[in-house]
Amino acid sequence: MQNAIICQIRDLINAKKLERGDKLPSERMMSEKFNVKRNHIREAIRRLEFYGVVKSMSQSGTILAIGLVGFNGIVEEIIALDAPSFNELVETRISLELETVWLASQRRTEADLKRIEDALNAFKTKIIAGDDYLEEDLLFHLAIAKASKNSTMVSLMLLLIPPILKTYERDTVCEGDQVDSEIKKHEAIFLAIESNDPELATKMMNEHFTKLSNHIKNSH
Repeated sequence: MQNAIICQIRDLINAKKLERGDKLPSERMMSEKFNVKRNHIREAIRRLEFYGVVKSMSQSGTILAIGLVGFNGIVEEIIALDAPSFNELVETRISLELETVWLASQRRTEADLKRIEDALNAFKTKIIAGDDYLEEDLLFHLAIAKASKNSTMVSLMLLLIPPILKTYERDTVCEGDQVDSEIKKHEAIFLAIESNDPELATKMMNEHFTKLSNHIKNSH
């Protein structure tokens, strides 16, 4: 449904020969023209805005953010995208986190350390109690991303977390996890960040992801 609406918006933009900075027709007009609900138009616009091809202005509506040639090329890629698999999400997460932990160990403040330690303690409480600890684990890693002082990396982490939570293969990936060893891995990452040691922090993060990396390799 959303891809079909995006294609209709693209065709309308091309028919009107809009260029960068030109205003798109209103949501109400497109809703009536395409015979779909306005919230569906709004969702399609948000997706286009996420990829930077349109921009919503508080007073003047939505404008085309790039030229028509670039818009058409990017829209083709958007509608061709498949939903990322669990393995693709995790591969991206691992690459991202090796960079964030390197930066965090150099840039962290005392407030960052407190935030990471609080997340670590919440994770420890859950895993020791035998409860599902995945959300607390991801919040620990998000706290590390925040300490990197790179807002783009934090944004990417925020984009990755919901689909990972939705598709996480707990029975396969978490099978055989030992409470003590999992806690020690997380503590080692925290201590390396606290010590301002980026090489050690990256090494500890890599070791933490060993099982997940092997799972991905074995599933190809």
